[in-house]
Amino acid sequence: MPFFLTKQSLIWCFTGRIPSFLKGSLLRLGPGLFEIGDEPFYHLFDGQALMHKFDFKNGQVTYHRKFIKTDAYVRAITEKRVVITEFGTFAYPDPCKNIFSRFFSYFKGVEVTDNCLVNVYPIGEDFYAVTETNFITKVNTDTLETLKKVDMCNYVNINGVTAHPHIERDGTVYNIGNCMGKGATLAYNIVKIPPTQKDKSDPIEKSKVVVQFPSAERFKPSYVHSFGMSDNYFVFVETPVKINLLKFLSAWSIRGSNYMDCFESNEAQGVRTRSRIVLLILRAPIGMFHHINTYEDQGFIVVDLCAWKGIEFVYNYLWLANLRANWDEVKKAAMMAPQPEVRRYVIPLDIHKEEQGKNLVSLPYTTATAVMHADGMIWLEPEVLFSGPPFEFPQINYKRFGGKNYSYAYGLGLNHFIPDRICKLNVKTKETWVWQEPDSYPSEPLFVQTPDGVDEDDGVLLTIVVAPGSQRPGYLLILNAKDLSEIARAEVECSMPVTFHGMYKP
Repeated sequence: MPFFLTKQSLIWCFTGRIPSFLKGSLLRLGPGLFEIGDEPFYHLFDGQALMHKFDFKNGQVTYHRKFIKTDAYVRAITEKRVVITEFGTFAYPDPCKNIFSRFFSYFKGVEVTDNCLVNVYPIGEDFYAVTETNFITKVNTDTLETLKKVDMCNYVNINGVTAHPHIERDGTVYNIGNCMGKGATLAYNIVKIPPTQKDKSDPIEKSKVVVQFPSAERFKPSYVHSFGMSDNYFVFVETPVKINLLKFLSAWSIRGSNYMDCFESNEAQGVRTRSRIVLLILRAPIGMFHHINTYEDQGFIVVDLCAWKGIEFVYNYLWLANLRANWDEVKKAAMMAPQPEVRRYVIPLDIHKEEQGKNLVSLPYTTATAVMHADGMIWLEPEVLFSGPPFEFPQINYKRFGGKNYSYAYGLGLNHFIPDRICKLNVKTKETWVWQEPDSYPSEPLFVQTPDGVDEDDGVLLTIVVAPGSQRPGYLLILNAKDLSEIARAEVECSMPVTFHGMYKP
């Protein structure tokens, strides 16, 4: 069995043939360390950030990985304990300090984590590993060395930014986060970071807020994981899952709370969808993490997203104790969780009050509706594009069809919150394709287009598969994006933890 050994990594073997046009790197981020000394982390989003890299060159592939040396990681390794509070794990004061030092440490304010385990994306000519706080971490994507920590609060009025920005063809980055708005109320800011500067200055230094709009509740902004963007509009879904800011600021430092303790659901609130034009209401509340695509067509904005029915926070089901339970207990808990759907909402742009009670959507290819009520609010009903096992972590041919009318979405199929298949969905015909193997757990599939490709799905999907029961428990998988047939796989002779998001760097 052939293997390829470099100073960086060991690829035990690969089967098939690596496409010759793959000449870059697959970058992935996720949790890689779940306990420090005798102290465990409790939530899936608490594990310390580990970056993975598969390099493609001359038809071969090598694997490399390193922990991101964030403050959270370095201090934890140095002190052999959890030092900074994470998503679901509270950091207690140093037990070696005397009782007075420990008491006063509770009143120093919130120390926000920089554990950047969620995603990686480019800003100018640099690359940043990110989570959902105000801290992003610059990394060298060739060596995976950690370069510096950047606090976005130094440049714009923002409490944090999402791990899912939109990046235009020229490199301009748009992102969203909550902030303190006018009259001491919570608001949301759309932040713009310009592309590479001619004078080689840092684009982050020229960041600015381009849109601000208020939160529905004064001290309770919605949890925001992603947003939609078309050629001319931003679309933001304000869900009933809220961050209680007062609890965050007070109970955190006095009672020892973590991020999860500060979330609550507003059962009375539906879902408000905002564009630059009008406030719209969805009839039934949903949870939502990932937008799939947003585009304009014939006077309408089409918004496709992965929805979870109801108001319960899905992250409540991702405690490590639950995921490590026996399979029957995992399935039992998941049966009580919100149920998922891929949905399409259509927002009308040309609105007249005399059209009350009428479906304003006239696009011929969708059953989604938008009806104006007497109070001027427009109630949206979706078209269900897919209903079944959860379709999540969606990806599209983003470079060519991001913000455009498109046909194909790719994603993870979840079996009771466990990813066990790769799915392809035709959003126009609702046809589906599936790749699946026993005891194999893939990650988010990233689309890479064939250079001379004509069709939207001319390309490959790159995913990392964890196979804990096998002799070699992890591998890179390359699939044909047209039919999900296997092109090649490269097995790694080491255990690989789950990854969340990432990118292909040409």
